Amino acid sequence: MSEESDVEKTEDPTPHRRQKAREEGQIPRSKELTSLLMLLVGWLLLIAGGENMAERLMMLLHDGLTFDNLLARDVTFSTIRAGELLSMAMVTVLPMLGGLFLTALVSPACLGGLSLSGKSLKVDLTRLNPLSGIKRMISMQMVSELFKSLLKVVLVGAASTFYLFSSKAHMIQLIYEPLPDAIKDSGAMISRCMLIVILTLLPLVGYDVFYQLMSHLKKLRMSRQEIRDEHKQHEGDPHVKGRIRQLQRAAAQQRMMADIPRADVIVNNPTHYSIALSYQEGGNRAPVMLAKGAGDIALRIREEAAKHRIPMLEAPPLARALYRHCEIGQEIPTALYAAVAEVLAWVYGMRNWRKGKGVLPKKPQHLPVPPALDFAQESQE
Repeated sequence: MSEESDVEKTEDPTPHRRQKAREEGQIPRSKELTSLLMLLVGWLLLIAGGENMAERLMMLLHDGLTFDNLLARDVTFSTIRAGELLSMAMVTVLPMLGGLFLTALVSPACLGGLSLSGKSLKVDLTRLNPLSGIKRMISMQMVSELFKSLLKVVLVGAASTFYLFSSKAHMIQLIYEPLPDAIKDSGAMISRCMLIVILTLLPLVGYDVFYQLMSHLKKLRMSRQEIRDEHKQHEGDPHVKGRIRQLQRAAAQQRMMADIPRADVIVNNPTHYSIALSYQEGGNRAPVMLAKGAGDIALRIREEAAKHRIPMLEAPPLARALYRHCEIGQEIPTALYAAVAEVLAWVYGMRNWRKGKGVLPKKPQHLPVPPALDFAQESQE
């Protein structure tokens, strides 16, 4: 069961999967939404400038049907006149055509956004395969398209029939009206019919938008194995990353061990921690930590210090405080200045004694380590 669940595509797509699909041109699209928006824009343009457009078209029709002897005798003049009438007609309907054209370009972005991908324009020869074509014909996508087409025919037919029957008396009255009034009333009837059709198509568009979004999400679904593979590809294999971190820690430890010969003293908590400190007069304001470690690393620090005959002092509270509150390469905290100063004074006294100067200094005890810096106090609390 676990293997089947890893293979089945039941998981939501990752952000990277969504971005990759968008780059490939795989975005949800609704043809019904585009058609509805074009109808709506066309209706608004008719309401805004339909009367003016109708008047200009009537003038063009009147001028085109007016008989002129010059037009009949001169072919060149009649050709020029026909071109003028055609250009005037194009200018008249240009706002309507331009508005519909812009709507057709912009409306797809309302659902899936704009996507200028060259991959979606590539020729896919597999689409010419008859078997693939038959599979597409019996797919859920084709069933949905058939259902939408039938529903559209039913809705538009029912709305148009209802409006025509309800406006039958008004349509008959158009016969007895003067031509300008009849054209004006006809335009008003067409605009009302378009509005009814637009409102009728709203449920169909809502269904199509919902279906396209769900279908797109289903196509992008991923299996658990695909998600793991993607994570490995982008984040790296956990085993490889663990090995890299292990090598980095080993390199850091080697650099730390190489600095131990420069240490002035090793402060130990014999059972847990070891700290290597160095102080250069005139170089640093305060002693600097060169190395620190716990467990096996602490043992290696002590062994390396013994090789180079570096003084070592057992001071568990100070070792714990330095281990917790100081990092390698940093100066010690100001609260530990006094304690470390006593340790360094003991180290310098040892150096002078070895040179035959002075007496053997006593090892410092009861160093002034603030209780707040000793985490052993925290565990007791």
